Amino acid sequence: MSDTSRYVMPTGRLSAALLSLSNRTVAALTRAGLSVWGSRVLAVRGRTSGEWRTTPVNLLTLDGRRYLVAPRGHTQWVRNLRVAGTGELRLGRRAEPFAAAEIPDADKPAILRAYLKRWKFEVGVFFDGVDDTASDDELLRIAPGYPVFRLADA
Repeated sequence: MSDTSRYVMPTGRLSAALLSLSNRTVAALTRAGLSVWGSRVLAVRGRTSGEWRTTPVNLLTLDGRRYLVAPRGHTQWVRNLRVAGTGELRLGRRAEPFAAAEIPDADKPAILRAYLKRWKFEVGVFFDGVDDTASDDELLRIAPGYPVFRLADA
Protein backbone atom coordinates (compact mmCIF):
# COMPACT_ATOMS: atom_id res chain seq x y z
CA MET A 1 0.00 0.00 0.00
CA SER A 2 1.29 3.48 -0.83
CA ASP A 3 2.05 5.88 1.97
CA THR A 4 -0.47 8.69 2.30
CA SER A 5 2.36 10.94 3.49
CA ARG A 6 4.45 10.20 0.38
CA TYR A 7 6.69 13.10 -0.59
CA VAL A 8 9.53 12.77 -3.08
CA MET A 9 12.27 15.20 -2.22
CA PRO A 10 15.13 15.71 -4.67
CA THR A 11 18.21 13.84 -3.49
CA GLY A 12 21.72 15.15 -3.81
CA ARG A 13 22.82 18.57 -4.90
CA LEU A 14 22.70 17.80 -8.64
CA SER A 15 19.13 16.43 -8.56
CA ALA A 16 17.92 19.34 -6.45
CA ALA A 17 19.71 21.83 -8.70
CA LEU A 18 18.26 20.28 -11.89
CA LEU A 19 14.74 20.21 -10.47
CA SER A 20 15.09 23.79 -9.29
CA LEU A 21 16.41 24.92 -12.68
CA SER A 22 13.63 23.08 -14.49
CA ASN A 23 10.95 24.56 -12.21
CA ARG A 24 12.41 28.06 -12.53
CA THR A 25 12.59 27.77 -16.34
CA VAL A 26 9.01 26.52 -16.71
CA ALA A 27 7.77 29.12 -14.21
CA ALA A 28 9.59 31.94 -16.02
CA LEU A 29 8.16 30.90 -19.40
CA THR A 30 4.69 30.55 -17.91
CA ARG A 31 4.93 33.93 -16.18
CA ALA A 32 5.88 35.36 -19.57
CA GLY A 33 2.66 33.91 -21.00
CA LEU A 34 4.13 30.83 -22.72
CA SER A 35 2.49 27.63 -21.56
CA VAL A 36 4.79 24.60 -21.78
CA TRP A 37 2.50 21.61 -22.46
CA GLY A 38 -0.30 23.07 -20.36
CA SER A 39 1.90 24.55 -17.64
CA ARG A 40 0.58 27.18 -15.27
CA VAL A 41 1.96 28.86 -12.20
CA LEU A 42 -0.10 27.75 -9.24
CA ALA A 43 -0.55 30.41 -6.57
CA VAL A 44 -1.92 29.37 -3.18
CA ARG A 45 -1.99 31.21 0.14
CA GLY A 46 0.38 29.70 2.70
CA ARG A 47 -1.46 27.83 5.42
CA THR A 48 0.35 29.63 8.23
CA SER A 49 1.76 32.80 6.65
CA GLY A 50 -1.21 33.70 4.44
CA GLU A 51 1.32 34.86 1.82
CA TRP A 52 1.06 33.76 -1.81
CA ARG A 53 3.22 30.74 -2.61
CA THR A 54 3.84 29.79 -6.24
CA THR A 55 5.01 26.72 -8.11
CA PRO A 56 4.77 25.52 -11.71
CA VAL A 57 2.17 22.80 -12.32
CA ASN A 58 0.74 20.81 -15.23
CA LEU A 59 -2.96 21.53 -15.70
CA LEU A 60 -4.79 18.42 -16.92
CA THR A 61 -8.11 18.68 -18.75
CA LEU A 62 -10.03 15.41 -18.91
CA ASP A 63 -13.62 15.07 -20.11
CA GLY A 64 -14.13 18.82 -19.80
CA ARG A 65 -12.93 18.96 -16.20
CA ARG A 66 -9.64 20.40 -14.96
CA TYR A 67 -7.31 18.74 -12.48
CA LEU A 68 -4.05 19.27 -10.66
CA VAL A 69 -2.01 16.17 -9.87
CA ALA A 70 0.88 16.18 -7.40
CA PRO A 71 3.47 13.77 -8.87
CA ARG A 72 5.86 14.31 -5.94
CA GLY A 73 3.17 13.50 -3.39
CA HIS A 74 2.04 15.50 -0.39
CA THR A 75 4.09 18.61 -1.13
CA GLN A 76 3.80 22.05 0.46
CA TRP A 77 1.49 23.28 -2.33
CA VAL A 78 -0.82 20.30 -1.68
CA ARG A 79 -0.92 21.03 2.05
CA ASN A 80 -1.56 24.72 1.40
CA LEU A 81 -4.33 23.99 -1.11
CA ARG A 82 -6.06 21.60 1.29
CA VAL A 83 -6.25 24.39 3.88
CA ALA A 84 -7.00 27.29 1.53
CA GLY A 85 -9.45 25.45 -0.75
CA THR A 86 -8.82 28.10 -3.41
CA GLY A 87 -5.98 29.48 -5.47
CA GLU A 88 -5.04 30.98 -8.79
CA LEU A 89 -3.66 29.58 -12.00
CA ARG A 90 -1.42 32.13 -13.64
CA LEU A 91 -0.35 32.37 -17.25
CA GLY A 92 1.39 35.59 -18.16
CA ARG A 93 -0.60 38.48 -16.69
CA ARG A 94 -3.76 36.44 -16.50
CA ALA A 95 -4.69 35.08 -13.05
CA GLU A 96 -7.62 32.69 -12.96
CA PRO A 97 -9.12 32.09 -9.50
CA PHE A 98 -10.41 28.59 -8.74
CA ALA A 99 -11.92 26.48 -6.00
CA ALA A 100 -10.40 23.04 -5.44
CA ALA A 101 -11.89 19.76 -4.28
CA GLU A 102 -9.62 16.82 -3.48
CA ILE A 103 -10.48 13.62 -5.34
CA PRO A 104 -10.94 10.38 -3.37
CA ASP A 105 -8.45 7.61 -4.15
CA ALA A 106 -11.14 5.42 -5.75
CA ASP A 107 -11.74 8.09 -8.42
CA LYS A 108 -8.08 8.65 -9.34
CA PRO A 109 -7.16 5.85 -11.82
CA ALA A 110 -8.51 7.50 -14.99
CA ILE A 111 -7.05 10.85 -13.97
CA LEU A 112 -3.62 9.40 -13.13
CA ARG A 113 -3.64 7.44 -16.40
CA ALA A 114 -4.40 10.58 -18.45
CA TYR A 115 -1.79 12.57 -16.53
CA LEU A 116 0.87 9.92 -17.14
CA LYS A 117 -0.07 9.61 -20.80
CA ARG A 118 0.47 13.34 -21.29
CA TRP A 119 3.47 14.01 -19.01
CA LYS A 120 5.28 10.71 -18.42
CA PHE A 121 8.41 12.11 -20.07
CA GLU A 122 8.52 14.82 -17.41
CA VAL A 123 7.14 13.17 -14.26
CA GLY A 124 7.57 9.44 -14.86
CA VAL A 125 10.53 9.28 -12.49
CA PHE A 126 8.16 10.11 -9.62
CA PHE A 127 5.86 7.16 -10.43
CA ASP A 128 8.36 4.33 -9.79
CA GLY A 129 7.80 2.50 -13.08
CA VAL A 130 4.01 2.91 -13.18
CA ASP A 131 2.82 4.40 -16.45
CA ASP A 132 -0.38 5.00 -18.41
CA THR A 133 -0.59 1.31 -19.36
CA ALA A 134 -0.94 0.22 -15.72
CA SER A 135 -4.09 -1.60 -14.64
CA ASP A 136 -6.76 0.15 -12.61
CA ASP A 137 -5.73 -2.04 -9.67
CA GLU A 138 -2.13 -0.81 -9.90
CA LEU A 139 -3.26 2.81 -10.17
CA LEU A 140 -5.58 2.31 -7.17
CA ARG A 141 -2.66 0.85 -5.23
CA ILE A 142 -0.53 3.97 -5.73
CA ALA A 143 -3.40 6.50 -5.57
CA PRO A 144 -2.95 7.48 -1.88
CA GLY A 145 0.52 8.83 -2.66
CA TYR A 146 -0.65 11.13 -5.47
CA PRO A 147 -3.03 13.91 -4.40
CA VAL A 148 -5.43 15.05 -7.13
CA PHE A 149 -7.65 18.14 -7.08
CA ARG A 150 -10.61 18.95 -9.34
CA LEU A 151 -10.78 22.66 -10.12
CA ALA A 152 -13.92 24.74 -10.49
CA ASP A 153 -14.51 28.43 -11.09
CA ALA A 154 -14.25 30.43 -7.89
